[in-house]
Amino acid sequence: MVRFLYKPLGLLFAALGGVVAGSLFKRLWALLGHEKEAPQATDQDRTWKEVLTAAALQGAVFALVKAAIDRGGAIGVRRLTGHWPD
Repeated sequence: MVRFLYKPLGLLFAALGGVVAGSLFKRLWALLGHEKEAPQATDQDRTWKEVLTAAALQGAVFALVKAAIDRGGAIGVRRLTGHWPD
């Protein structure tokens, strides 16, 4: 029963988390990189260092947000049902 409820909510929270992570990454990049947009991998005017730094930061932000949402959701389910979701 717990799994039945957890999966649809998890998908909804994951979608919202993607939006939050994208916004957070853009803010961080603007703050750290002093630019509005992160470089694209195919931008010929950018260096390898710029492109790979942006990719690493973006991956870290998305992983952090995903882990926080997954963990928070599991804790919420346990509080509501008394069971940890599988």
